[in-house]
Amino acid sequence: MKRRTLESATSHVPEISTPYRVLIYSTKEYDKLSFDTKVKDLKQPEKYEIHYTHERLSKDSAKNANGYECICIFVNDDGSREVLEKLKQIGVKLIVLRCAGYNNIDLKAAEEFAIEIGYVPSYSPNAIAEHAVALVMALNRRLHRAYDRVRNGDFRLDGLVGFDMNGKTVGVLGTGRIGQFTIRIFRGFGCRVLAYDIYKMQDDDRHALGFEYAELDDIYAQADILSIHLPLDHKTKHMINARTIDKMKKGIILVNTARGGLIDSKALLDALKSGQVAGAGLDVYEYEHKYFSHDFSSTVIEDDVLLQLLSYPNVILTAHQAFLTQEALCSIAKTTLENIYSFMTSGKVLNVPKT
Repeated sequence: MKRRTLESATSHVPEISTPYRVLIYSTKEYDKLSFDTKVKDLKQPEKYEIHYTHERLSKDSAKNANGYECICIFVNDDGSREVLEKLKQIGVKLIVLRCAGYNNIDLKAAEEFAIEIGYVPSYSPNAIAEHAVALVMALNRRLHRAYDRVRNGDFRLDGLVGFDMNGKTVGVLGTGRIGQFTIRIFRGFGCRVLAYDIYKMQDDDRHALGFEYAELDDIYAQADILSIHLPLDHKTKHMINARTIDKMKKGIILVNTARGGLIDSKALLDALKSGQVAGAGLDVYEYEHKYFSHDFSSTVIEDDVLLQLLSYPNVILTAHQAFLTQEALCSIAKTTLENIYSFMTSGKVLNVPKT
């Protein structure tokens, strides 16, 4: 079926007797701005009643959705069976994720409880790819260390030696939209790219991007840089672990802008200590839900693994911000509202997660 756009869909908005109420969890100011802006673009914005809460969805905050047929959540909200059961009991019929990942939702439980799930399959894949490459470049040229030195009046160059990107081998795990943009950027540097994915691109498309598919062990053995762009599921959880790291080329730069659970963080710490991994650029962390998007600058961080990662000079950790561009936020709001509109008018969601 041809996918409707927000513009075409809202040009035929039916008369709705009462506003459709939506509660958006884990709201930041940039979320509110992007959604408020997009709602104003609708033909009948008064038909949507959107409320925001800074709280994450949890078994305790689920009660806040009482009186709402639809809620919107983000990557670290709790979509477990226990929470979904509470939502069903208070009448929630639709959950829309404003992100591409949906590993935090129990899809089987949602189906059992007759709760429809929608998500944003693509918003700005180049934003995440660009952030991944930025982490590589910062690690390679020690930009974070150089910045601190110069600000403190230290203009020495010792310890800041990097390497030319041209001619290096990059392993890209995942050749979906984000992976493809990542490949384009690395190819622009003159890098050789080896990629892995269960679902392979057509040969013509692959040749146009200029990369080769290879087995994981071959990528580990040859890559100077490894960038991960895979979904998190039971098959990929901790795919980067002590055993697979040992197979990697010594001195590799490892970057993860996908999901924290793809990497065994303790194994990564050991590899950073030994020099097996020369640097790690992380936009995600497997236990990030407690800390990311919150201010702990005046509070004790109890996660020892996170504290060690933050203390290493060859680690750059950002707080799940790879997606955070104006274009991405606009696209997320637009697709989320399309999913809501489709459910309002047909009882079905446009973008349904694959099970």
